[in-house]
Amino acid sequence: MADAKPFTFICGADDFLVGRLGSERYAALAAEVTDEFSREVLSGFANNVGEVEETVNRFRDTVQTVSMFGGRRAVWLKDVNFLADTVTGRAESTLKLVNDLQEILAAINPAETAVLITAAPVDRRRAFPKWCEKNADFTLVGGDGDDGEALVSVVLAEARTLGVQFAPDAVRLLLAKVGANTRLIVAEVHKLAAYAADGERIEDHHVAELTPNVAEGDFFEAAEAFFSGDLKWTLAALERQFFAEPNAARPIISSLQNRNRLLLQVRALVDAGEVKIGPRGLDGFPKAQATYGPKFVGATEKNTFNVFSQHPFYLSKVVGGAKLPPLRRLIDNQQEFITAFEEIIQRPHEAEEVLREMAVRCLAS
Repeated sequence: MADAKPFTFICGADDFLVGRLGSERYAALAAEVTDEFSREVLSGFANNVGEVEETVNRFRDTVQTVSMFGGRRAVWLKDVNFLADTVTGRAESTLKLVNDLQEILAAINPAETAVLITAAPVDRRRAFPKWCEKNADFTLVGGDGDDGEALVSVVLAEARTLGVQFAPDAVRLLLAKVGANTRLIVAEVHKLAAYAADGERIEDHHVAELTPNVAEGDFFEAAEAFFSGDLKWTLAALERQFFAEPNAARPIISSLQNRNRLLLQVRALVDAGEVKIGPRGLDGFPKAQATYGPKFVGATEKNTFNVFSQHPFYLSKVVGGAKLPPLRRLIDNQQEFITAFEEIIQRPHEAEEVLREMAVRCLAS
């Protein structure tokens, strides 16, 4: 075709998603090339400028090689990582080599050589990715980052390919339990889809039963149950946890304290009118973060003492759709956790009973 693009360029923030789509595209290209010696896959992964130079030179030699039998060739330059905002990616020598790569790509005759490039991550502010958007069959996979909306899209897109549906709460719970690991997200979607009956929608209780708590460790369910205000669920979660791990008391208290710290800070922001709890999470959080984030001096790493170090999507999950407990209740919770910890020291063989009593005091009223 006269308007055919000279090469295909697939990029994104997540190497798993980019690589998976790249494999599908290359399989389609390779199917059109009957001569196996006319198919070639090159690694674009480079740890330093010297390896970038080797990659570009190897790619140049490959695309300029003529097929032995005169047919079309297929070349895949995969796992390119020197287009990112890294020390290697920013180096002047790398930028010059990327310009050389652009010249090679501009001279490709797609009728003779089908070229596919997959790269993750990519700094799209640079000239080369912008050039690729205009001149290649360009695909951006999963957006520019691992934000909540992009991860939700991954779940829903995978579910569509499998012919299943997720309830909104099930998607949120899945991401809360798995985190931003797209490879694991996809695997869990496949597992849940295989479990669901024909036409059955995947609900949050399916996720709660079948998906491991990778993102928050093994003590996620107890914290989730406690802060939902459901006493029956909390007691059942404690029973399951202690059955699986008799020494679970201190990690459970730690998990509860971490969640409570965040809720205390969110509650203070809500009461001050800085943020509002809306259907999409915390409305006004970016503005509050710009105002108060700099006050957390020396606490830039992710921790529960600094609410602004948390991902907004995670905070939305923590707050949830339920009514946020009043400040007094959250302060009382914190005191109850301290009391329970002290009691466990005095009653080390009755830890489960101590936490059950604590849950009743906090949730039965």
